[in-house]
Amino acid sequence: MDIVRYKTYHAGMALAVLWALVAALGADPYAARRENMVRVDIQERGVGDARVLAAMRATPRHLFVPAELRSRAYDDYPLPIGADQTISQPYIVAYMSELLRTAPDQTALEIGTGSGYQAAVLSLLVKELYTLEIVPELARSAAEMFQRLGLKNVFSRQGDGYRGWPEKAPFDRILLTAAPPEVPPALLEQLKPGGRLVAPVGAGPFAQELVVVDKMKDGQLKRRRDIPVRFVPMVKGRK
Repeated sequence: MDIVRYKTYHAGMALAVLWALVAALGADPYAARRENMVRVDIQERGVGDARVLAAMRATPRHLFVPAELRSRAYDDYPLPIGADQTISQPYIVAYMSELLRTAPDQTALEIGTGSGYQAAVLSLLVKELYTLEIVPELARSAAEMFQRLGLKNVFSRQGDGYRGWPEKAPFDRILLTAAPPEVPPALLEQLKPGGRLVAPVGAGPFAQELVVVDKMKDGQLKRRRDIPVRFVPMVKGRK
């Protein structure tokens, strides 16, 4: 599979690029709505990580939804993006990003690129982000958006998330944006000692919860359950 690669650079520069893009496009008609989304739907609900809040303010969610839904882009709920997939609720994107406890020197893996919105947010929080999407048309459109936004620390490809990205492992952080019945063993193997994985897990849409897995320095796994969620199911690729 082709890998859409761009030269890696510091996530702080990625943030500057996004703001420069907004400036180049002129007045951003969505700026006030995006600020209100962050303040009311995210910050007032308990997300306090300054880096996460800045990334949510900088990322133009309206560019990641179909054109006919852009008027709803900053409402706090998921929206369809085609192929029976959705872009996640902004609060959940921020909450999971905070739960991941990222740092600027880390390498992260995302399973389930979808529209690319969560990846764009994460790209501002880590040094390198690798993201996998099993649906070819979504993988292509997300890669085009990453290029348009100048997110040069994002590496994306179409592939099976159950297998992860072994040639780029281990990862400091792994985030799943689709729900498997159980966390795939391959992803736990690709998590670096001292790393953290955050995933929605459950056999059905009404039996899912966020799961946080920390890998200790000795390789032992510590797992805890967090809030109930509802995500699209994680799809396995063909063998």
